[in-house]
Amino acid sequence: MTRYLDLSSELATAVLDGELPPGTELPSVRDLATARATTAATASRAYRHLAERGVIGLEPRRRARVSPDGPAAARRMLGGTSVFRLAGSDDPAMSLVLRRLGDRVSVVPARGSLHGLAAVASNVADGATAHLRHHTGIYNAPFARAVLRGRHPLLVHLWRREQGLLLPAGNPRRITDLRQVRGLRVAKRGPGTGTRVLLDHALTAVGLKPDEVTGPEFGSHLEVALAVAVGAADVGLAVRAAAADLDLDFLPVAWEDYDLVLAEEALDAATPLVEAVHDPDVHAAITALGGYDLSQTGSVDHLTQPAGR
Repeated sequence: MTRYLDLSSELATAVLDGELPPGTELPSVRDLATARATTAATASRAYRHLAERGVIGLEPRRRARVSPDGPAAARRMLGGTSVFRLAGSDDPAMSLVLRRLGDRVSVVPARGSLHGLAAVASNVADGATAHLRHHTGIYNAPFARAVLRGRHPLLVHLWRREQGLLLPAGNPRRITDLRQVRGLRVAKRGPGTGTRVLLDHALTAVGLKPDEVTGPEFGSHLEVALAVAVGAADVGLAVRAAAADLDLDFLPVAWEDYDLVLAEEALDAATPLVEAVHDPDVHAAITALGGYDLSQTGSVDHLTQPAGR
């Protein structure tokens, strides 16, 4: 019953010892089974176990390869330390939480909510932070069901946060409505981010075409705020906390749900993160940032497939 675990440990040890360095192509499932005198099912399960822990990467119709951070992942796996791999959306409050957690959470470089969900779907990450507004107006749940179909998707609610237009101090253009950004340089987040989805939706709602609103793209809310502060953009959409950091004016646009999306089997590994967001000191620090509602923080929503799906 535990043969696949023994085989996974043997391979992880080889990765850790340098016998299988990062990038090494591994044998096919059939060849591994033959070489280790076991079944193809056992070999396949061992590969999946290693992939779920980040030791190797699995891609359709390609041989498994040792991941770039395979040795570190193997060390965590063999040491019995479960490190939660987190991808997804940028957020000042989450940055605060991650600093508190240290090496108990490993950040996967996947920018934005959509890319984070893709990382979870491909087992590159255990969970992703997301704030994606579906066309129905519901946040995150429809996307979690879609990308984690058959894996018992969960949402752990982290907080609600306020997004709006960041304006130069004193609002010299006297902007009071989103329609007034026509013709201005608008700092945007990149495609695949929840903030870009929100911006495009908000522009459409007031009769503007998103493609007609131009401006530079940035990788974080802080970068958007910096661009407005130094005059590289006239306005930008970001969280209220980013405006407060640089004494910018703020025009509210929307409150949104910011959730952790994961499959049920990853919930135990997410325990340090869930515990951290319940901590009173963390609540106080996030509240001090401004623009956050933590009244439902830590609640877990077990999603089910809609009828007929």
